[in-house]
Amino acid sequence: MIKIEDLVVSYGGIEALKGISLEVPSGKIVTLVGANGAGKSTTLKSIVGLVKVKSGTIDYEGCDLTKLSTEHMVKKGIALVPEGRRVFSDLTVLENLKIGAYSRKDTKGIAEDLEKVYSLFPRLKERTWQLSGTLSGGEQQMLAIGRALMSRPKLIMMDEPSLGLAPIIVKELFGIIQKINKEGMTVLLIEQNANAALKIADLGYIMETGKITLKGTGKELLSNEDIKKAYLGETAK
Repeated sequence: MIKIEDLVVSYGGIEALKGISLEVPSGKIVTLVGANGAGKSTTLKSIVGLVKVKSGTIDYEGCDLTKLSTEHMVKKGIALVPEGRRVFSDLTVLENLKIGAYSRKDTKGIAEDLEKVYSLFPRLKERTWQLSGTLSGGEQQMLAIGRALMSRPKLIMMDEPSLGLAPIIVKELFGIIQKINKEGMTVLLIEQNANAALKIADLGYIMETGKITLKGTGKELLSNEDIKKAYLGETAK
């Protein structure tokens, strides 16, 4: 679905991405794993046009995304769940979800997708009229994912969905990510929680200081001794 080749991105003369290449096959869960500052979030921002690409290509179903504006990405079927949730705190849960469908005109389809989101996240339905700023961190993350799903994307990208959440909530969220994927959606996942991400990933990439240093299936990377030492610690045992 996405093929990135020799992508270079610079911030003030410093290269954040140093010629990375990676692929996101259709219908799969792909994860980028790495420490803070490795370039994971920059990769996502490059795909949706939030940072300027210095060189390289981002091919999405035959279209070079580096030549498109960010506003066209949603219409192309790409949705981003940003780091830190970024819900509209002074709007209700329902209003946030409807914002996710702002580019759509199919009223019936929007209503159907709203019910799908509520079936995935029953707690959101219970809090339909609650202001989003009063939700817990886990509920806000569910809302951010639900809002992205309301655009009916073919590819959903998630930036650190487990950040700051309790382990039991993280387990629930990753189960939902798997469910979304089994229903046919391609997922590109950025995570510091390498153990959780690699367990559900079909394909994984390890990023270090703007470079891809290793790739493999989730299972292969989980069993790699160097990866265990660098990213998994005791959780891999």
